[in-house]
Amino acid sequence: MSSKIFNLSISDEGKTATVSGWVEKVRDHGGVIFIDLRKDLELVQVVIEPSEKEIFAVAENIKNEFVIEVSGLVRKRPNGKENKKMNTGEIEVCANKLHIFSKSKPLPFQLDEYSNAGEEIRLKYRYLDLRRPEMHKNLIMRSEINNLVRDFLVKKGFIDIDTPMMTKATPEGARDFLIPSRVNQGKFYALPQSPQLFKQLLMVSGFSKYFQIARCFRDEDTRKDRQPEFTQIDIEMSFTSCKEIMNISENLIIKLFKKILEVDLEKFPKLTHKESMEKYGTDKPDLRNPIILNDVKELFLNSNFKVFKDPANDEKAKLIAMKLKKDVSRGQIDEYTKFVGNFGAKGLAYIKVNDSSDIEKGLQSPIVKFLSKAELENLVKKLDLKDGEVVFFGAGNKKIVYDSMGALRQKLAEDFELIDKTSWAPVWITDFPMFDETLEGTLTPSHHPFTKSLSSLDQLEKSPDQALSEAYDLVLNGFELGGGSMRIYDVEEQRKIFSLLGISEKEAKQKFGFFLEALEYGCPPHGGIAFGLDRIVMLMANEDSIRDVIAFPKTQSALCLMTEAPDKVSSDELEDLSIQSTFEETD
Repeated sequence: MSSKIFNLSISDEGKTATVSGWVEKVRDHGGVIFIDLRKDLELVQVVIEPSEKEIFAVAENIKNEFVIEVSGLVRKRPNGKENKKMNTGEIEVCANKLHIFSKSKPLPFQLDEYSNAGEEIRLKYRYLDLRRPEMHKNLIMRSEINNLVRDFLVKKGFIDIDTPMMTKATPEGARDFLIPSRVNQGKFYALPQSPQLFKQLLMVSGFSKYFQIARCFRDEDTRKDRQPEFTQIDIEMSFTSCKEIMNISENLIIKLFKKILEVDLEKFPKLTHKESMEKYGTDKPDLRNPIILNDVKELFLNSNFKVFKDPANDEKAKLIAMKLKKDVSRGQIDEYTKFVGNFGAKGLAYIKVNDSSDIEKGLQSPIVKFLSKAELENLVKKLDLKDGEVVFFGAGNKKIVYDSMGALRQKLAEDFELIDKTSWAPVWITDFPMFDETLEGTLTPSHHPFTKSLSSLDQLEKSPDQALSEAYDLVLNGFELGGGSMRIYDVEEQRKIFSLLGISEKEAKQKFGFFLEALEYGCPPHGGIAFGLDRIVMLMANEDSIRDVIAFPKTQSALCLMTEAPDKVSSDELEDLSIQSTFEETD
């Protein structure tokens, strides 16, 4: 975007210029009307003097956000009246012609006081919200990132190929948005959750380097970093390796941060999924946070405290201790206990260290009386506890412990301002489990069912819960920027994965028959990665929600307040599609 929208400077003094835009502000100074005229993010000052009687009378009725055009002489501002914050701050346009293109009603919220307006009203009048400089800058940044991504990948030999938006429903971990077919009644298309199968088919087709900035759709609950429709940077390569894909991905992200923010990112460290979970309680760790988790099972194997002893002796359970180098009040501990309860934890054990040299009297907690002196001494030594610190414990079901302690770790860091908000901490998470186990005991893919395993087919059959995948996620400041993997290219391995996931041969043929057949016609080894563009822009723009970097987003209830979508359709339209609604409205 040009930094000179109005293309006026002191060198234009004495020339006649025509400028147009929105009225940012109107001021009447001693009978002279001053108008700050806005176009995109630039302002120019317009002066209308009483001697211009015809247009002066019109200007007296101009309000903020009117769209106008003025012509007049460009002149130097009086000494001392310059505005160095504006590109046009040395000059002003002394108008002799004025035309009002359109008027504006009083705004439902002031653009210079946007923080006082709730998100609901901002989304209802999104076209006004987008006039704010903050939103304007975010969308300009998004455009620049788009262009940089394309330029980077094209120069690396990647080919931009579109894939279908109306396709077959194939399970990828979320619900599909379905489109009824009028021509083929009773049948439905699905909007793509990702271009996954199509990009793999492009590898079968002989295109060795593909990319696409793709629109994707998932009918799932929204959060501040999720939307039902979103954009991802999709990359796929043949005859490649994890190392090559990760290297290209790093260089892409490094370029974006350098060009957009003038930030030099360091080479990215790598953590296995197991290391990340054990140390941080999450596979999306914020490495700016200095708090770490410590496994303390071995300290309580023979404890008389059943709450610790049972998980200490259970291979499927966890017993975690987390040290905070801050003093925490009892009221705060009560709040943190409620917080971990949101993740399924039944409580939050703690020990406050008043005097680490006095094991019997210097440790304060309701649980101290249940622990032996030796256990407490070993705990102080293992965690190197100091006076004024507090230890929190997570004990029990592995998933609940990791979820609750990982979340508490981040909350503590935020509450006690332990994170440098100006820093960036990227990290690769690798070697993900091939499968996750549901509460019902069935297997689901950790990434998706097309991810290649590091195990042989025999090993997969014998111990699927122990299998690792050739998958990798790029995480930045606690947010997953992108995820990828090497893909299955052998049809027998793909069939085996479907079988382990409980997908019968009949179901596999019905849902994936076209893909399985393609694998039988010579498929190269291949892999790729997909980045969440919205999330990248959100982080780089320092916003808390991806809604602030998307032009027309949905609410957390997946509603568009501006257009009032989704909406009902007429009975005639439903009949044309052979659809009957069973939904009954209640008063």
